[in-house]
This record gives sequence, structure tokens and C-alpha cells, in this order.
Amino acid sequence: MKKIMFAVMAMIAIGFTSCGNKTQAPAEAAAEEVVFDAEEEASASISALTEQIEAQDANKFQEVLATVQEKIKEIIGSNPEVAKEYVAKIQDFLKENAEKIKAFAGENAAVQTALAAITEAPADAVVNGLMQAMEGVKDAAGDAVDAAGEAVDAAKDAVEDKANEVKDAAKGAASDAVDQAADGAKKALGL
Repeated sequence: MKKIMFAVMAMIAIGFTSCGNKTQAPAEAAAEEVVFDAEEEASASISALTEQIEAQDANKFQEVLATVQEKIKEIIGSNPEVAKEYVAKIQDFLKENAEKIKAFAGENAAVQTALAAITEAPADAVVNGLMQAMEGVKDAAGDAVDAAGEAVDAAKDAVEDKANEVKDAAKGAASDAVDQAADGAKKALGL
């Protein structure tokens, strides 16, 4: 039974260790600096938005808006000031084309929600709000990594304790066997 317990604890420790390594890899990759140009990024996004306005496809337009929101988050990670410029350019475009968008999107709640998230607050407020949300996610991820590390340490300690118990028990059993053998030999020799 102890052997099975030892094997299970070893597998748990290995599992936690491998999970810990996976959570650290993206953090290392995020350290690479990416440079964004607000004008270039806004131009590409505006082009994609224009295509969907002309196609009058509310679902595709919503997808492009979601992509724009992700691009904002990506740029914030690199340079919040560039993100503000990007948001301002996108906001200007969306406000200029509000009537066209309303004509084909109508009361589509998803499109209206996505538009509101981008256009209803000043660019600074949009960027600052997203930055705060991203910090909250980073903090939660850091807490999860810390908790996983603590769990790995606890599992390692438990495995080590169990191994020491098994080793001590084996030493005790071996010592008892040697003593019994010695007593048996003494009796056989008549000592």
C-alpha cells in the first residue's frame, strides 16, 4: 500500500511541476518588445471595418470589432500612448460612419455593445479601463502560479516525507530481521 501511495504522490508532484512550467512560458514570451504604429494599425482596422460596412454584414462587422478590441489590448501591452492614438482614430471612424452602421446593424445587441465599449468613453478612459482589467488578470494569473508552486512544494514535501517513512520502516524491518537472525544463530550455536 505504501508503494502505491509513494507512486501516486510522485505522479502528482510531476504533474504539478509540468503545469508550473507551462504557465511560465507565456510570461517569458511576453517579454519580447513589439513596436506598434498607431496610424498603420488604425488604417488596417479601418479598412477591415469599411469592408464590413460596405458588405452590410452585421455578424462579420461584430467580429471585426472584437478584433479591434483585441488589437487595443495588444497595443496597450506594448505602449499605452500608441493605444490611445489608435483608439482615437477608430472612434473617429466609427462616429463618422455611425449612420451607415446603424442602417445595417440596426438593433443588433452584440454590435451595439461592441460599439459602445469602443466609442462611448474617451480614448484615455477606454485604454485605462482595459489596462486595469489586464492588470487584474495578470494579478490573478500570478496568484494561480504562486498557488501552483506552493502545491508543488507541498507535494514534494509529502513525497519526501513518505519516502523517509518508507526508508525508516525498511531500516527498522531490516534491523529486526538481522537481530532475529543473530538470535537464531546464537541459539543454534548454544550461546
